[in-house]
Amino acid sequence: MHLVFVSSLLPVEKPVSGFDIANRVILDAVRAQGVTVSLLGYQAPDVQVASAERTESLGIQEITTARASTGDKIRWLAGALLNGTTVSSAKMLVCGRARLRLALQSLAPFDGLILNSVQLPGAFLPVFAEYDSIFVAHNVEAMTAAENARHAPGVLERLLFRREARLIEVLEQRLCLGAQFVWTLSEEDRQALRVADDNKSASLPMVTRTLPPAQPDGGRQADFDLGMIGTWSWKPNRVGLDWFLNDVVPLLPDTMTIAIAGNLPNPPDGPSHPGIRFVGRVPDARAFLAGCAVVPLASTSGTGVQLKTIETFEMGLPSVATPSALRGVKAVPSNCVIAKEAGQFAAALVRAVRDARKHPGTVLDGRKFHASQTAGLSEAIERGLVRLGKGRATG
Repeated sequence: MHLVFVSSLLPVEKPVSGFDIANRVILDAVRAQGVTVSLLGYQAPDVQVASAERTESLGIQEITTARASTGDKIRWLAGALLNGTTVSSAKMLVCGRARLRLALQSLAPFDGLILNSVQLPGAFLPVFAEYDSIFVAHNVEAMTAAENARHAPGVLERLLFRREARLIEVLEQRLCLGAQFVWTLSEEDRQALRVADDNKSASLPMVTRTLPPAQPDGGRQADFDLGMIGTWSWKPNRVGLDWFLNDVVPLLPDTMTIAIAGNLPNPPDGPSHPGIRFVGRVPDARAFLAGCAVVPLASTSGTGVQLKTIETFEMGLPSVATPSALRGVKAVPSNCVIAKEAGQFAAALVRAVRDARKHPGTVLDGRKFHASQTAGLSEAIERGLVRLGKGRATG
């Protein structure tokens, strides 16, 4: 079987962001089933694209809103209004429909498409509808846009996010209905997208890398009591961070040290706790997390899966998690405490840090969690490929 992986951003050789990590994991899992995969999409600047049977780049483009210029943002908004589409899909229109068709034809013959997320497929829906496909819903994008509208600071931004939510909901439903199968990253998203039929969809238990984690050596040294890292320009992530900083951190002892890693647009005016350190980008996310005694997993909104949760569990690190942070996780490790309310979350962190200080370096063996997730991922990928093959046989 030969499939074309269609994505707004081509999978990369060394993924860093959550979207890139998920793309690479899904791509590798499909290949592990013996499928030949070619790639089609835009290339981010200054990155090496993952190897593939064949690759058709639609051009080099910075499509991440947080890193885009003001001029690009204005052009995207104008394109969305002019074409009656979402801003996220307007970014994809640069190549044009004729160029896209030529790119697809150059990759033929193929047996179907993997439509990865809504942005590029939504921009050229009539073109992609001509082929059998599997749709990959990383998130329920319409729900995310609606949440962004609720948290938007200004009236104009709120109206734009509401428009985005309304249009994305239509695109997501059309992509789900048109696909032979749908892969989501959590069971909750199957329900939200109204595809919770085992013949129509499956959730993909995620890992952050194909190879299993190393066996823990017990020699871990903690530089901080608590540590968080994330893409804070992604609004659902930022909402969780703000909840942690505003509601949880003031309840923690002044002696506790707290490190926040990752680029943080519009940081708080001042630390709400004497132990907080905003350390910015770090060269190695895993090394940073390994240097934190306990990891707060403080998601309060969003859909899809929290890959930092997956990474924390693969590393066997002690953690305290909100229920939202555990989306897409069926088996929660024993050293993760679940807490929903700020007071409960803070109290659980205090206990976890106290235990970590008594038993420094203690972690679980994350290989069991990784193996369980990998087995589930392989089974769900296989089910989708089988349904795609049956769709071709009867289509």
